[in-house]
Amino acid sequence: MIHCAVTGRPNVCRGAATKRQIQYGSKERKQNMEFSREKLKQIRRLMILAAFLVLMILYSEKVFFGAAFLFGILKPFLYGGAIAFVLNIPMRAVENKWLKGWNGKASDKLKRPVSMVITLVLIALVLAIVVGVVLPQMALTISEIGKKIPAFIQKMMEEFGKLTREDSMLADQLNQLDLKGINWNDLLENIMYFMRNGAGNMLGSTFNVAGSIISGVVNTAIAFVFALYILAQKEKLASQAGRLINAYLPARVRRKVRKAGALLDRNFSNFIAGQCLEALILGVMFIVSMSIFRMPYAFTVGALIAVTSLIPIVGAFTGCAVGTFLILVNDPLQALWFLILFFVLQQIEGNLIYPRVVGNSVGLPSIWVLMAVSIGGSLFGVTGMLVFIPLMSTGYALIRENVNRREVLAEKGVHLWREK
Repeated sequence: MIHCAVTGRPNVCRGAATKRQIQYGSKERKQNMEFSREKLKQIRRLMILAAFLVLMILYSEKVFFGAAFLFGILKPFLYGGAIAFVLNIPMRAVENKWLKGWNGKASDKLKRPVSMVITLVLIALVLAIVVGVVLPQMALTISEIGKKIPAFIQKMMEEFGKLTREDSMLADQLNQLDLKGINWNDLLENIMYFMRNGAGNMLGSTFNVAGSIISGVVNTAIAFVFALYILAQKEKLASQAGRLINAYLPARVRRKVRKAGALLDRNFSNFIAGQCLEALILGVMFIVSMSIFRMPYAFTVGALIAVTSLIPIVGAFTGCAVGTFLILVNDPLQALWFLILFFVLQQIEGNLIYPRVVGNSVGLPSIWVLMAVSIGGSLFGVTGMLVFIPLMSTGYALIRENVNRREVLAEKGVHLWREK
């Protein structure tokens, strides 16, 4: 008989060992059951997601129709939320810097209305400058260009005729074109038919355009009123949203939602402020440099590039194309110098200004910015280009943080995935 070395009693150590084995086995079984339960939850979520995707594919037409119908109803309120978000950036700066010393119960009640009024006045001044200075200058430029276009075309025709006279090969190729085979009578009849039938279509299009303008004005007014309400009650609305999150989401999800929301707010605010500042700097650079080199339409082209450069990456090139055409009509040689100036300033802006003003604010590498602009532009046009950069920046930051956390835990020997 085996006796215990401590107690001297038989089978006591064996009983203690058996008890420990039972406890260890039950603990291991409990862990396996918890692991299996977690696996079942994951499988159930994947099955629900797969079923949802299958239904979306099968009824894609109805889903898109329903989404478009819902968007049409909610469009003024969505635009109002976007307007409120944009207006909140300067309004928050006014409250934190200009009205920082307003403390006390009475001052707190006046702080929000005063900051809203100051913000609206500042925006109204910017719009007044655009309408009163920029637009008349652009109209004058377009008028001058319209007067110069006939002379420009005549000059180009003369240069083309001179080129054909000097180049016999080009003249032979032009003479080989069979213009006599064109039935000019049929072509004229088709043009007249289009003009007769197009009159009714044009009238209908006019009514459609008028209806769209009225609808746009009404939606804009509703959106603006809704934006003012959001700005006036933003703390209360944020508190109500927080209560909804606390009531319907578990603690772990609540933390992630709040973190993602704060990151989205920071990225969108930094991106909008940085993009506007970068566009202003680039426009001033073009106005000053074009004035120094005595290029025509300096103010118009600079303002145009400033506005178009609000669109990331492709916007400044659009302004460059229009500016090149304007200068080309006046002087082709100066248009060539303008292209050289544009690429020099674009390099300065891309390598020095943009990374410090916008790039660091969103924390997104250039390749991801290009991808965000391409995807957003393909799906939602210019709005998508502006929205997808902060969205992708937020997703990039969350994924990067999660990857870094997993790497740190892996170095410490903690594995988030259970390995067999």
